[in-house]
Amino acid sequence: MSDRKRVLILGGTKDATELATRIAEIPGVEAIASLAGRTHQPRGVFKNTRIGGFGGVAGLTDYLQEQQIEALIDATHPFAAQISFNAATAAAVVGIPHLMLVRPAWERTEGDRWIEVDAHEAAAAQLPNLAQRIFLAIGRQELATFAHLQNLWFLMRTIDPPQPDAPVPPGKLLRERGPFSLDHERSLLQQYEIGAIVSKNSGGDATYAKIIAARELALPVVMIQRSPLPPGDTVTDVESALAWLKNTLLQLKK
Repeated sequence: MSDRKRVLILGGTKDATELATRIAEIPGVEAIASLAGRTHQPRGVFKNTRIGGFGGVAGLTDYLQEQQIEALIDATHPFAAQISFNAATAAAVVGIPHLMLVRPAWERTEGDRWIEVDAHEAAAAQLPNLAQRIFLAIGRQELATFAHLQNLWFLMRTIDPPQPDAPVPPGKLLRERGPFSLDHERSLLQQYEIGAIVSKNSGGDATYAKIIAARELALPVVMIQRSPLPPGDTVTDVESALAWLKNTLLQLKK
């Protein structure tokens, strides 16, 4: 086993790829990125990447021990709540430092017509009395939650198609990958005569243009809020994560 310090980054975001690349440049450190594998062709994959789940807390704990991981950074998507809790638990069991890199959520601003809800089911319940044509910008994993709304029409944007046997609501499936420009999003909403949007509060710049377009067009946005994170150290950007890691590695050497 190499005497290099091994750091595991749980990925799935642009920040995770950037962080893994930057960590790999630190002398004496080996960065390993991990992707769940939900996207068939992930963009910007780090060279030292494993793809696939761990098998819950027990599997992740075993991996951390077997690979002699000395620090764990969770840079998963803000809505990947289960893996974040699994990571916090596994790191505590093994006794290694653990950090969460979480991009800030979007904040309501003047002109926004947000209806904030806590879950996809609550979002679906809002729609029958809100509009007839809905832009469903939540990815493919939760489409089935809206499949019972047969009297509405949905424009569904995903990176990958849903599973062949997965129920989906009526409408059109649009396969696109961000980032999206404001002109693109405004044109999309107007072309399909969208009356409301359902969105996760994912934060970041890649998909925020649809929120600006909705504001300009005075469209309501059913905004699904994030689940609470486990307790622990948290930063909001790559530079802060690097600073945390360098300080952590200094402590490990003492």
